[in-house]
Amino acid sequence: MTSKAEKEAFVWIWLPGETEPVVAGRLEADNGNILFNYGKSYLNRIGDSKTAIAIYEPELPLKPGVLPPPEGLTIPGCIRDASPDAWGRRVIINKKLGLKGEDTDTNELDELTYLLESGSDRIGALDFQRSPTEYVPRAANNVSIEELIESAERVEKGVPLTPELDQAMFHGSSIGGARPKALIQAQDKKYVAKFSSGTDLYSVVKAEFIAMRLAELAGLNVAPVKIAKAGNKDVLLIERFDRVPKGGKWARKAMVSALTLLGLDDMLARYASYETLSEIIRHRFTDPKHTLKELFSRLVFNILCGNTDDHARNHAAFWDGKMLTLTPAYDICPQGRTGNEASQAMLISGDSNLSQLKTCLETAHNFLVSKEEAREIFGNLIAVIEQHWVAVCEEAELNEVDRKLLWGRQFLSPYSVEQ
Repeated sequence: MTSKAEKEAFVWIWLPGETEPVVAGRLEADNGNILFNYGKSYLNRIGDSKTAIAIYEPELPLKPGVLPPPEGLTIPGCIRDASPDAWGRRVIINKKLGLKGEDTDTNELDELTYLLESGSDRIGALDFQRSPTEYVPRAANNVSIEELIESAERVEKGVPLTPELDQAMFHGSSIGGARPKALIQAQDKKYVAKFSSGTDLYSVVKAEFIAMRLAELAGLNVAPVKIAKAGNKDVLLIERFDRVPKGGKWARKAMVSALTLLGLDDMLARYASYETLSEIIRHRFTDPKHTLKELFSRLVFNILCGNTDDHARNHAAFWDGKMLTLTPAYDICPQGRTGNEASQAMLISGDSNLSQLKTCLETAHNFLVSKEEAREIFGNLIAVIEQHWVAVCEEAELNEVDRKLLWGRQFLSPYSVEQ
């Protein structure tokens, strides 16, 4: 059973402060590339009271005509940001190809299919439809966390889902990342729910909760998190910051990933650099000096907690049509390591990505941070981790075995704290 490749999709956007989307333009598949064209109705909004914004500049400037992807890309980065990553693609493959899901190469389905088949409540302010005139959201009714855990386990095993679980898991198929997750809503808040995986060697869910809580206690701008239990399994709930309740509905905040800011795709992500990102911040972000210090502090904290998965999709910015603003941190998850040495997913100083404070010291000037200020940041973050470690572990109900596994290896590894 195979899926027919999609030829076109229409991009719908929530303009700033609005709770209903409008059609922005059309995507077209063309010899392996995805081309975009703004619609006349959208361009006609320029200058009136409901001003249109570019989906993202400089990638897709507000002008008529076909806009090809930037050089080196097959799809505009701001569109790819709204497409599902590894986990969401597995969910869609499970839905469309059934038992083949476990072993199927995610390249078997085309990019427009992933955009059109994933849930509508995706991160950011975009959605994708087959119609330019009628918006029909692909949503699911609220289901229990227990049901979501069951459906996540079935997707991992490549087992077809029941219709009810199919819809529940499909709802979260548009979220990025490789681990099992779903979207849930509780009253006036929305959450990304992350589940444990059958391949976990320790409580990854609790480790991420602990890292996020410690980052918050250290004064970093992070998304609020909490731990829930369902069926004797832990679930991490991360509060979404791209949704704003308004009159019983939801306004959406446009976002782009650092990968898009850097003009790279997933194949070139290894070239993503904190130095280049800091330069973009200096020129295109609101409050650049404060933002640079925040990003530098996040880099340091990632190293101190063992989060080596700080790739460019795990950094993002809000986009208001003119300026960029750093979003709260949302994916600080300590990673397992086999040896003492470690390296970050993004380059830190020149060609070095070694997970050490001395590497941060070398690049501090790029963040407009002096070496004295950098050392002060080091000291403050280390002190917070040491001071609150026990209390936050107790809050997470982390067992003694996992505490010993994480402490001194992921958190405050001797290799990492070298200056």
